[in-house]
Amino acid sequence: MTALAGFGYWQPDLPRQWLADWFPSVFNSRADLEQDRQRDQNGPAQPGSRRETVDRPVQTAALFASDVMMVIETDDFFQPQAARAIREIVADQLALPQVRGITWIENAPPLNLFGLPEPVLPDHRASLARFEQAKQKALANPMIAGQLLSRDGHTLLLLYDIDWFYVRSDADCTTKFVEQFDATMSRHREVRMTAGITGEMPMRLRIGEKNDENDRKFQWIVYGGVLLMAAILFRGLLAVIIAALPTVVGTFWTFGLIRFMDMEDNPFNFVVVPVLLSMVGFTDSVHLVTHIRAKRLSGLGLREATALAMDEVGGACFLTSLTTAIGFASLWWAHHDVVREFGQCCVVGVIVMFVAVITTISLACRTWLVRGIQKGEVGGWIERNFYRITPLTDWVGRWPRAVAGTAILLTVLTGMMTLQLKPDERVFQGIPESSPEAKTLRHMDQTFGGLETSFVEIRWTADEVIANAEVVAIGDEVESLLRSEPMLGSPLGIATLVRALPGDGTAIEKAGLIELLPPPLKQIFWSPSNRRAFIVFRVQDLGIAAYGEVFERLSRELNKLVEKYPGVTIELQGTAVWRWQNLYRIVVDLARSLGTASIVILVVLGIFYRSLRFGLIAVIPNLFPLTITGAAMWLVGQPLELVSVLAFTVCLGIAVDDTIHFMTRYREEIRHTSDRQLACKRATQSVGPAMTMTTVVLLAGFSTVWMSDSREHHVFALMGAATIAAAIIGDLVFLPALLQLFGRSKRQPPITQKISGG
Repeated sequence: MTALAGFGYWQPDLPRQWLADWFPSVFNSRADLEQDRQRDQNGPAQPGSRRETVDRPVQTAALFASDVMMVIETDDFFQPQAARAIREIVADQLALPQVRGITWIENAPPLNLFGLPEPVLPDHRASLARFEQAKQKALANPMIAGQLLSRDGHTLLLLYDIDWFYVRSDADCTTKFVEQFDATMSRHREVRMTAGITGEMPMRLRIGEKNDENDRKFQWIVYGGVLLMAAILFRGLLAVIIAALPTVVGTFWTFGLIRFMDMEDNPFNFVVVPVLLSMVGFTDSVHLVTHIRAKRLSGLGLREATALAMDEVGGACFLTSLTTAIGFASLWWAHHDVVREFGQCCVVGVIVMFVAVITTISLACRTWLVRGIQKGEVGGWIERNFYRITPLTDWVGRWPRAVAGTAILLTVLTGMMTLQLKPDERVFQGIPESSPEAKTLRHMDQTFGGLETSFVEIRWTADEVIANAEVVAIGDEVESLLRSEPMLGSPLGIATLVRALPGDGTAIEKAGLIELLPPPLKQIFWSPSNRRAFIVFRVQDLGIAAYGEVFERLSRELNKLVEKYPGVTIELQGTAVWRWQNLYRIVVDLARSLGTASIVILVVLGIFYRSLRFGLIAVIPNLFPLTITGAAMWLVGQPLELVSVLAFTVCLGIAVDDTIHFMTRYREEIRHTSDRQLACKRATQSVGPAMTMTTVVLLAGFSTVWMSDSREHHVFALMGAATIAAAIIGDLVFLPALLQLFGRSKRQPPITQKISGG
């Protein structure tokens, strides 16, 4: 396992290359299917985008966004010194080998009757009056204002056409542009300009870079945190080493193996997964080491103590790993790639971690080096003070009906509140909030109305003959509707273009001038051969749920226009609209994952304990922490996002672990007595300290995720900590009450009597 994991750290791509060489037809077809599936998930193509260019025979210009964009800010570009600086900036950027071309205000599609290019920025030797005139003209040009230049004139966009043949590193399409910008500006210190890079490619690279950094950082955080927690909990050097070693080994194995799965872009795999697996592995290690130390104190030899501890706790550890893996496996049917890949990674990690725990502890405890593992057993703070919980245990034992009824009622009420959560989704949710790309994206939202674009599509039937004036009239009404919505930025369609052409009159009166528009520009917004017209608008990355009312209102108004113009269909389209229409899938993913995991876990517990009753008893203690967290989210106004789906499923898998350990111990105790209250009390005293230890470890583990600068990671950490804190209440308070009411009380002979009487 160590050799295989080491190969994953060293050459993770080599096995895929071998398989692609051996089976090229299989892997090529899979790649094609993956591209088709990704296209279906991304929704319809945008007008003017690369996908739309492929779908349509007309070669279109990049007018709205590109893979790489530079956002430049200054007080006023229409000043002699600023104009000179910006021209040198563009010239120096074009001199870079990886830059094939740049779209900016100087080469925006012209809007004149002859289609001739017009300079936007005057020569730096021109008068200030000439610059002011040019500024007013640029801000009146719909192809420039709100598209390539902010309406206040302070922000300018450069849209790059990258020649990927010359891209040799990530810096070639990110930091190299900023470095060249700084070098140019060093010659123009009299001008204050700042620049940032944005676009899909820099954001993806930033996510990948952050994941690589987090991969190293959080593994060391995990290793250090596990050692620290082990030292605090066990107070014995050997016990600390034995408890921490499986987690270190299992984390190393897991991240070596998942490198073969090509999941580097997932924002959760390299922050949440190492912390999560360390907590899962360490909790099992705590239970095993605690039992081994107790057996050693009773006088057993090291091998006998290890074997008996494995016999008593190993089955519960296997069951906890199985149920946790089931919880993660339920994410495989999620609609979103991030959720699905996270589930796959966690399933592999949980299986590997269980193997690491069982093998590492077993092998280590068969050596003479750990003969003193029991030292410090009676000195732990939790063991010394756990007796303080006895009054609570006695109170639960005296009022089991009231406690169980309260548990059921609270679960139902908080469950109803959880069902009120509203789904939401963001496009660039994995970007670190402190990164330059995130700051540039927020600036794009404020100045241009967003980086993402969507559109309204106007279609008419093949039998319908529609005049230019009617196309312009419909487009003009649609644009008016879009401009009335403050959350939508820079609507642009054929009506605006015609209105901007020279001459007096309204857009409808100048409809005959459509034919004078440059063909590449005109065909982006109007395609008579395909009987379609488009109006493009920008959308901010505020969370798509914020646009729910906007899109619903627009849909109603567009339906009214359809009634006004028979034979015409008008619809909202684009990735933002598509994500809003499919936002319910987040709820479906959550319901499917939790529902599937709950049912399978219930069945597994029923089979393992040979009693459906015990499976049903476990429902409330494991559902209660989830509903409490969901109710808290609803009260503070937190929406249901992809990270929430992950957190709920993860917490279900973890919360069931302590429930299994408690119920396993209860079944052992009930064999010796018919008093359910006494059996619950003994079970609490036996496994309670270890459960408390694991809860402390889990809370500490979730708190380490706060060291990430991603909002999604912070949400995950808060949800995880809240759920685990509620889970200990469910296991130490509600579960004993439920077992007293519904657990079997028939006394069974101890295992030793069965063996001796066999």
